[in-house]
Amino acid sequence: MEPLLPKRRLGPTDLEVSPIGLGVMQFAGTNGAFRFMFEDLPQSQMNAIVQTALDGGINWFDTAEMYGRGHSERALADALKAAGKTDSEVLIGTKWMPLFRTAANIRKTIDTRRRFLDGYSIDLYMIHQPWSFSPPEAEMAAMADLVQAGKIRAVGVSNFDSARMRRAHAALEQRGIPLAVNQVQYSLAHRDIETNGVLETARDLGVTIVAWGPLASGLLTGKFHRDPSYLARTPVGRRMRLRRAIDRSRPVISTLEQLAGRHGVSPAQIALNWVVNSQGQGVVAIPGASKVQHAEESAGAMSFQLEEAEIAQLNQVSSSFR
Repeated sequence: MEPLLPKRRLGPTDLEVSPIGLGVMQFAGTNGAFRFMFEDLPQSQMNAIVQTALDGGINWFDTAEMYGRGHSERALADALKAAGKTDSEVLIGTKWMPLFRTAANIRKTIDTRRRFLDGYSIDLYMIHQPWSFSPPEAEMAAMADLVQAGKIRAVGVSNFDSARMRRAHAALEQRGIPLAVNQVQYSLAHRDIETNGVLETARDLGVTIVAWGPLASGLLTGKFHRDPSYLARTPVGRRMRLRRAIDRSRPVISTLEQLAGRHGVSPAQIALNWVVNSQGQGVVAIPGASKVQHAEESAGAMSFQLEEAEIAQLNQVSSSFR
């Protein structure tokens, strides 16, 4: 189905993306830091997931060094090759992990990131976390060097608070380069950015919010509410977070199900549509997928648009998550 929602620019850059992209953290499987969160997927399944996303109008993919130390990046590249996609037909964002490192490591490791992506460009390169031995000014200087060297197209940050985002923006501005995005957790079950200054600052600076966890680790699909046995079959790393939120989110799930029936879609699609429409054009989302139907569902969330009254209804029922 052709998406109804048109592409959006990432900040003031020339990168145009579908409002919903595909996060491929799950492609790391049991490799690296997320070994207790995901199961290994065969490459054939990852190929099918990426092909389904592309068929549904998704044109960009989000990965990271931290996702299996390059395992996710390489699996994504292999899936795009299997789909017959050239570099110019897709956009890829990946991230540098600053933990126990200085900004000098950004320049040292960029060629490793490019090697894992195997011929696909790094359109968006992000600082993954605010934890670093270097200030954001030094990180942005290193990122600006990569832009000017032609190794990346645009610069972003992830999980930065308002003050750190402003510092990153100001440092890049001195080099004549915009800050494209701040990738942060945002969903109907996690609305903190609306009250902690992050969303307001992003609007002020013209920075796009990239919402990770837009389905709250599957919570907003409603499957854990409908069938508690799903929780027992969930990897332990996700299970603990989900258990705490199930009862609290029941009113949200009820409203999602009601609106899903009205639109003839799934509760997850309503939740995703809310993320990319409730704050205007300034938010895009990167739901993950471990099954083909997840990618199909995510792409389908761009085939309709919630009405203002429906967005207001969801805002009200999820207000405790602000």
